[in-house]
Amino acid sequence: MEWQKFAEDMAVLARTLLKQDSVQQTLDEIAASAVKLVEGCDAAGILAVRKGRAVTLSSYGDMVEESDRLQGELGEGPCFDLARRAGDDRVFRIKDMTRPQPHWPRYAKAARDLGIGSMTGVLLYTHDEDFGALNLYARRPGVFTEENATAGWLLASHAAVALADARTIDQLEHALETRHAIGEAMGMLMERHGMSEDDAFSVLRNISQHHNIKLRDVAQRIRDKRTGDPA
Repeated sequence: MEWQKFAEDMAVLARTLLKQDSVQQTLDEIAASAVKLVEGCDAAGILAVRKGRAVTLSSYGDMVEESDRLQGELGEGPCFDLARRAGDDRVFRIKDMTRPQPHWPRYAKAARDLGIGSMTGVLLYTHDEDFGALNLYARRPGVFTEENATAGWLLASHAAVALADARTIDQLEHALETRHAIGEAMGMLMERHGMSEDDAFSVLRNISQHHNIKLRDVAQRIRDKRTGDPA
């Protein structure tokens, strides 16, 4: 890895992250940047676990959400193992997922079926039964060298700061639910009235401002109102 260029890219990323309007946008940018900046990385995501329940806070590329879901469903995997070990070891690196993984055999088999050849990840935080991690995936084995793992750790430092801005995992889950509700309401407006995406969002925003109702509540009312003009 060319560290001078990587340092320059990280400086650009730091400025880009400052321009984001929300924690969610910041996390999305970090996941996308991991794929762009870490050589060989095909997908990346930020996983939070609360009392054993896995929540994908951000993902870029396929295999991420399914990998998170499997770890939560099976209660095993590199992220879970890393959180349980805690201590000073905050990084995991799996050079070759095609080989047997005795610590989490069920997850390893499922990961191979997903096409995951190698992984690396960094523990972002741990508190009681909650933890979060930035995970990087490659389809080929042997992708994540010590250098690449270090690059992931540097990216994770940005993610840790972004997560520190959010008070609780519930707040992040609420943001995800809000985004989903707004997206669904926009889709309904676009389908019913032939609107563009920008026009549909403008309708939601205008209703919110005119009636002094939160945008998420406007979206929820439109979702609940299956017939008639939602405006």
